[in-house]
This record gives sequence, structure tokens and C-alpha cells, in this order.
Amino acid sequence: MATDTHPEQPVATGSGPLLERRYFIDVARARLSPAQLISAIKADLPSFSPGLLADFERKAGQEGSIEVGDEFHVTILGPWNGSVRVTEVGTTFFEFVTLEGHPEAGRIRFEAHYLNENPGVLRFEIRSWARSRDGLVAFAYDTIGGGKLMQEATWTEFCHRAAQASGGQALANVVVETTRHDESGHTQQSRCE
Repeated sequence: MATDTHPEQPVATGSGPLLERRYFIDVARARLSPAQLISAIKADLPSFSPGLLADFERKAGQEGSIEVGDEFHVTILGPWNGSVRVTEVGTTFFEFVTLEGHPEAGRIRFEAHYLNENPGVLRFEIRSWARSRDGLVAFAYDTIGGGKLMQEATWTEFCHRAAQASGGQALANVVVETTRHDESGHTQQSRCE
């Protein structure tokens, strides 16, 4: 597949507050190990994302896997679409960086692991570190709030689908934690379940 050579759009290039977001779900009696679950997601990433909110289309790389350098175009509900590139891959995780033109500047990591305090429980989590790409996106995301709600719905559903694919029983709803770092150095944390 041909690839566009869009430059990466790291957090430092963005606008507005830095948001660290974490979405996770804990699963008991999972039939898949963390490595097997991540392998299943790598094999068919689009099926884990709700297509109406964020539809992943591969632009570079081999179908059925995720490798460093692979690229996906993401059709996002609303006026902004964007692309991401795979920057890190391991047996239990992979990570994307946003590319120029994506509504966010930053990175996002998908990971599965057993809990230290309860090794019989598998945790699937998505962590992102991002700022809006510009002031207009920051306004739409933060002030109006539509972008935030769509993003939360997308990654919450992704977590539910990962839990279902694991073959185990979700112990609770998806937990969403947000740490907001504003430009004046203040930090605000929130958590919802």
C-alpha cells in the first residue's frame, strides 16, 4: 500500500492543555493472555473500534499485523479526520503517534497486562498524551465538549470489545481517568466509572 509521508505531530506542536487520559477495564477469567489479546487486536484493529465514531483504514503495512511504521487513516465523526503511525510494538502493547493534520498532537498506547495485586485479572488499557492540534480544535474539544464526548465513547467501546474478545468477565465498567496540565502549570485530575 502506498503511504503518505506526513510528518509526525508530537505533543509539543499542539495547542491548549496537555491531557493524559487513561481508559481501562479489568477482566476476570480471561481465556486469552495479555499477549494473545494484543495479538488479536493487532490482527484486526478496525473491528475493535466503533466504525461510526472512529473508522481505521490501513494506509501502510501488512494486513493482519501491526508493525513499526504502519499507518492508518482514521475517519472521525465530525469535521476532522486524521492519520496515525505505529511507533512502538511489543508482545503486550503498541503505540501510535498522530500525523500532521490529525485533530490531536500526541500519542496513544494500547496495552494488556495482569494486575500485580491480582494476577488472575487481566487489565486492558488505552493511554493517551495529547494536546489539540490548534486553537480551533481546542475550542471544539474543550469548550463545546463534543470532541471529548466522542473520544470517550470511542475508547470506552474499544475497551468493552477488548474485554469481550478476551473471553472473560468484565469486573466493572470502563474507568476513565484524566489528568489535565494547563499552560500555567496547574494540574487537575478527574475519574469516572
